[in-house]
Amino acid sequence: MKRLARLGALAALSVLVASVWAQSSGELTVTGAERGANKDGTIPAFGGTDVPEAGWSQGKVRAAYWKYKNEQPLFSIDASNFAKYEDKLSPGQVALFKQFKGYRMDVYPTHRDCSYPDWVQENIKKNAVSAKLDQTGDHLQSAALPGLPFPGAKSGQQAIWNYLTRYRGVGAEWNKVYTLVSPRPGSSDWISAVSHQTLYFPWAKKGTNALGPNDALFSIYAGYDGPPALAGQGLVQTYNYANNETPTYYYFPGQRRVRRMPSYDYDAPQIGFENQYTVDEPWLFNGDIDRFDWKIVGKKEMYVPYNDFGMYDFKKSVGDVFKPDQVDPSARRYELHRVYVLEATLKPNMRHISQKKVLYLDEDTYLALAGEDYDAQGKLWKAKEGYPIPVWELGGTCDIEPFAQYNLTSGRYVADQSVIGAGTDIRYLETSSDPRFTADYYSAENLRSMSER
Repeated sequence: MKRLARLGALAALSVLVASVWAQSSGELTVTGAERGANKDGTIPAFGGTDVPEAGWSQGKVRAAYWKYKNEQPLFSIDASNFAKYEDKLSPGQVALFKQFKGYRMDVYPTHRDCSYPDWVQENIKKNAVSAKLDQTGDHLQSAALPGLPFPGAKSGQQAIWNYLTRYRGVGAEWNKVYTLVSPRPGSSDWISAVSHQTLYFPWAKKGTNALGPNDALFSIYAGYDGPPALAGQGLVQTYNYANNETPTYYYFPGQRRVRRMPSYDYDAPQIGFENQYTVDEPWLFNGDIDRFDWKIVGKKEMYVPYNDFGMYDFKKSVGDVFKPDQVDPSARRYELHRVYVLEATLKPNMRHISQKKVLYLDEDTYLALAGEDYDAQGKLWKAKEGYPIPVWELGGTCDIEPFAQYNLTSGRYVADQSVIGAGTDIRYLETSSDPRFTADYYSAENLRSMSER
């Protein structure tokens, strides 16, 4: 047995050495992606770091300062021709063409300009030889953060942790954000919740941050401003990277008290959204991974959302972009990229409303760009898309905040985290001394003090 263990360790070491050599020789990027173009050149070689045109500063409409803003689509995919491109589409995308009249994907030239600041890249290099998961593989045990824990991920658990720990600065804030659920078929009544939100990532301060056993993966605050049924309600929630604890506190104005929500995680329905939106569905997947077996089933070239500046144009109105049955095609942009196909299958004896989840992770960034959920009978149920852009104030790292999730059974969709209709942009913060970006802000006591007014 000891000899087998030694052989296994040597095999793992040889894989690691080969990966490090490939990075140092230029075959791979620092994240473990193929640096070169594909065979026919439709996916170019890695390009480096995207930078804005002169004159941009935080708070200005980003699309106006993107160097490729005048590009035109190469072609469009819709119900009349999707079969021609089906080998580069996901099952969820095919279902959208079939089910929603007028659904269209405009495909543009591919750009590979998502990178990281130099100091984050140094952390990624450290992680290539030192980052670890615990014995279960469900929790991150050690990593140099901020920085991708597992460049060139070899397992599904490593891949999803790369996504969950993506660099988004020490925090982000929305002065106003709409969470939308489209009308039932035949109705015109939207659920349109308006809130203000902050996200806090305590490990994302500039430098190299070691993880401690009580550190949070992230904390979120959301305070609802409307509609009347939700106005005044508020929530603080913290996810822990090292265990499954998710302390959640919710303020109910009718009771004038804060309540701890012991089961407000996983597939629990979010309050106020008619069972269309669960706690683990933001950003295509959010939260603890332990109820699923995760597996990288392959890599493919696929048309995915990319450089979707139209979803960050805060000067547009909600009605300009969010139509009754889909996000307007003109606000979405697609490019051909290599993606990891990540499959999560519900573990035996575990409970979840989804039997299986599939995520399509960008090769360069591990961002979840598209995905599907399957129901208990194994039927395709939900199709999802995340809309990424380069975040120039964070040194060119890319992030998704806006996303859409289509329920193929109910015919409705959820859209969240976009600044469409907000009048102000998302504010990403590389560093901050604001008390909203400290652990104490996300306590039950502070939620009570903020809410009882």
